[in-house]
Amino acid sequence: MSQLLTARQAEELHKSIIAYLTSVNLTESSAALRAELGDSVSIDDATLKKYEGLLEKKWTSVVRLQKKIMDLESRCAALQSELDSATPTSLLRKNQDPTSWLPRAPPRHVLESHRDPVTCVAFHPVFSSLASGSDDTTIKIWDWELGELERTVKGHTKAVLDVDYGGPRGGTLLASCSSDLTIKLWDPSDNYKNIRTLPGHDHSVSSVRFIPSGAAGSPMSGNLLVSASRDRTLRIWDVTTGYCVKTLSGHVDWVRAVAPSIDGRFLFAAGDDRIPRLWDLSSAETKSTFLGHEHHIECVAIAPAASYPHLAILSGLKRPPAASSSAEFFASGSRDKTVRLWDSRGNLIKTLVGHDNWIRGLAFHPGGKYLLSVSDDKTIRCWDLTQECKCVRIISEVHGHFVTCLRWAPPLIKDAGANGESGTNGAPAAAAATNGVRPDPNSANKISISTVGLQTTMETHQKMSAYEDEEANLPKSFNRNEI
Repeated sequence: MSQLLTARQAEELHKSIIAYLTSVNLTESSAALRAELGDSVSIDDATLKKYEGLLEKKWTSVVRLQKKIMDLESRCAALQSELDSATPTSLLRKNQDPTSWLPRAPPRHVLESHRDPVTCVAFHPVFSSLASGSDDTTIKIWDWELGELERTVKGHTKAVLDVDYGGPRGGTLLASCSSDLTIKLWDPSDNYKNIRTLPGHDHSVSSVRFIPSGAAGSPMSGNLLVSASRDRTLRIWDVTTGYCVKTLSGHVDWVRAVAPSIDGRFLFAAGDDRIPRLWDLSSAETKSTFLGHEHHIECVAIAPAASYPHLAILSGLKRPPAASSSAEFFASGSRDKTVRLWDSRGNLIKTLVGHDNWIRGLAFHPGGKYLLSVSDDKTIRCWDLTQECKCVRIISEVHGHFVTCLRWAPPLIKDAGANGESGTNGAPAAAAATNGVRPDPNSANKISISTVGLQTTMETHQKMSAYEDEEANLPKSFNRNEI
């Protein structure tokens, strides 16, 4: 067998072994080894003293180094895994297309501070801020990447029912609406100071959304805000003046949800009359009505252009509508436990069945391939539009109580101005680049889910949704179907 040790190393090893055997009183073994080695090793009492503990030290050092190496290898593997899940190049390596990303358990963060159920959430279009509204009358601002509470905003006197970020270019605002019949505007650049209160509705205001202007270079900015109310109307507000510039009447019961088109030309709204309506904002007239739901409608969504090729096939079209067309397909979720997909003419193209309770929130995936829904059955469901809306993922028991809303985080804009001036106010990448601002290349991965139940917590996956337990806060004589 070939020698791994040099002559000097071998001599030191032999001396160490003899010294060790002598120190532990194995004199016969020591003498036998010395006799066998003969003159190749000369050792006296001084040498024995010198090498007495060397073998033990070497042995314990090897064991300690082996453990350290194993710890470093484990740490290295963990860091590599974290890197693989965080960089665009790793996504390509692992063949994970961000446009096909879906949320999964467990949540990234659990956000706790509200004293009553959380009713709504909204993402800042530029920074990693998240606003949540609650029945405790407050709005809380979180850093959703760090999972930390930044501030509590007070001003409403009853439950906050909806929140949304938007507004003029370079001047992002937060809008909130409440059961106290008011809409409030808050300035994030001035510590969320209440800059305006918009009275006018005659009953609870259930939904607010900023209306994009569709203007070149800044399509998501705009001065208009739409609100939906239990007084059966939609109102359009100019946030720069605080005036109501238009009232849309046509719904015959509580209007619970409204969604503007990406170019600001159309509004899709629905509520307790079970008939969603597509409104033409320029004429203030109903363009289409959508018949089919059998119970109150809780949520609506307008499909992005990326979904047109898949939805066109479902609707029987030979070719998809032009991507420049802003309001071609829609989704609505109802207390009848179904999600329904519609075309712009009011035709029902698909009914999605699977939830076991009220549908509370809908969001089309930015990649266009999926529709996500949340429900009082405590699940998130992902429907694949390319497989005739097959449910391809169910996240069960994500909370102990009802889920009340679902929101996607927009692309994070790097190097934005102090007031959130990004040129796009959360617009797509192409528009952002023209202003020298680069959107997060991994933005399709950046979603969060905030949820809440009796424990009044929110959970952030890499998507945002909220759960609540309305029954826990209702009088015993109150019928849940009357909410």
